[in-house]
Amino acid sequence: MYTSAKPYFYGTGRRKKSVARVRLYPGSGVITINGRDIDDYFGLDTLKLIVNQPFGVTDTVGKFDIVANVNGGGFSGQAGAIRHGVARALLTADEAYKPLLKKAGLLTRDPRMKERKKYGLKAARRAPQFSKR
Repeated sequence: MYTSAKPYFYGTGRRKKSVARVRLYPGSGVITINGRDIDDYFGLDTLKLIVNQPFGVTDTVGKFDIVANVNGGGFSGQAGAIRHGVARALLTADEAYKPLLKKAGLLTRDPRMKERKKYGLKAARRAPQFSKR
């Protein structure tokens, strides 16, 4: 679909275990994730809104096509990773977007991770069922 001859803006986004490699091409707003359309890839509308959030903040809706390769994690983490990558790619496209994206908190990588399971427990904090007798 897109060849490397076309100029594009690149950004890497991460969230939980997901890593997204995002390329922005000047275009009409077509979003392709792992070779599939966004409507085909994400079932929930909230996840589609998350991916499009940086465009809403910078008033660039429909000005760029997204081609994203994302792997690892679940759908929610992948949507967050794509959002982070799109925000970083927009920053390479135009440095003037930095205050808007920073104020919206889209340039900050979300540091929250899955808490590790501890010994003696069934999960991170879930203790075995207690019985008096």
